[in-house]
Amino acid sequence: MDLGKKLRETLAKLTNKPYVDEDAVKSLIKDLQRVLISNDVNVKLVFELSKRIEERSLKTKKLEALSLKEHVLKVVYDELVQFMGETYTPRVDKHKVLLCGLFGSGKTSSTGKLAYFYKSKGLKVGVVAADVDRPAAQEQLEQLAKQVNVNYYTIKGEKDAAKIVKKALSESKDDVILIDSAGRSAFDEKLAQELDGINKVLKPDETFLVVSADIGQVAGKQADQFNKNVNITGVIVTKMDGSGKGGGALSAVAATNTKIAFIGVGEKMEDVEVYNSKRFVGGLLGVPDIEALMEKVQKLAQDEDLSKIQTDEFTIQTFYDQLKAAKKLGPLKGVMSMMGLVDLPKDMVEQSEGKMKKFESMINSMTNEEKRDAKLIRKASSRISRIAKGSGCSEQDVRDFLSQFEKMEKMMNMFKKNRGFRSKMEKMMKGGKLPKMGM
Repeated sequence: MDLGKKLRETLAKLTNKPYVDEDAVKSLIKDLQRVLISNDVNVKLVFELSKRIEERSLKTKKLEALSLKEHVLKVVYDELVQFMGETYTPRVDKHKVLLCGLFGSGKTSSTGKLAYFYKSKGLKVGVVAADVDRPAAQEQLEQLAKQVNVNYYTIKGEKDAAKIVKKALSESKDDVILIDSAGRSAFDEKLAQELDGINKVLKPDETFLVVSADIGQVAGKQADQFNKNVNITGVIVTKMDGSGKGGGALSAVAATNTKIAFIGVGEKMEDVEVYNSKRFVGGLLGVPDIEALMEKVQKLAQDEDLSKIQTDEFTIQTFYDQLKAAKKLGPLKGVMSMMGLVDLPKDMVEQSEGKMKKFESMINSMTNEEKRDAKLIRKASSRISRIAKGSGCSEQDVRDFLSQFEKMEKMMNMFKKNRGFRSKMEKMMKGGKLPKMGM
């Protein structure tokens, strides 16, 4: 079940009411309880949250600028942010990190993702394959280290994890060193001894427990158990992109007073996010996250030469360069979500992504001359036929693309000539015209 969608539907019932009174607030709270419990959030925690929302909504003084409806929405948002735990601030200095967890949690993949994350912050990173129970884990980590271009350490065939870590420390000149330890089907004495041995050698600055979102509220029990034996400084919750139990996992971990440090949101090495409770809850409720979108744009600007797409002349080549740059912001669904457009029909998003792929194939089948001057294609059916065959599309697809391009060309010309129109567009892109929830 999609927790975010259900929460948005629940809040929409309130926002659509002509006025809000005590009965409306109590009805909202009952709906919230149903949604959270059906998403595997602990019942006791749900009722504690409900009580706080009801008391704050009905008994605390609202800000003068807010209506009662807006006041209630703000209370729900604030309480959910607190419920889901504190925002984490990662270290970006020289330090040592131990990753631990049970089988299937995603420790090794998370080690690779953290290596990518710290390297993107300008740090020199090394990873240590200290999982002595699963040789495949060592091979997997070696491949991930090559993929993200970081240093890799292990001792093939060695069964003492502490010896592997000790040797890695003696060789490493890295700023950040990440240790991937062995897992078990359950926390047992052997795992406790192994982690204790690594701890004595490593003296970690951070110890991250890796748990899978699909285990729901059991994540809290794991966090509590590991924390009693190993000093857990943060939890990495994986598989957040495909689990309906993610809310249960996060809230259960937060209830143990253990910080959520990172969340895994996909399969790629860059698909890891520093946990920010405000952003997470904002994403669930459909609140635009312009800050995150701007961060992606700024990173893209740092990584790429964007001068070639910042030109007064709008051609098919310019459009193609812009299309490639936009793809690096991430999947269209994620970009739309940052803009607060979370409930667009799935088929609409998929069709848009499909169209962009078609556009790319067609442009790749054009000559440089055609990319500079679209009129050449419009005037010659033979060119349209050649582009269609080369891209695996129909001639009608090519004509549709030319029609779309013509509309974009007119819009870009309007943007350049009309200062009022341009200032409105720029204001909208900065978040001035995007929907808000009174928060």
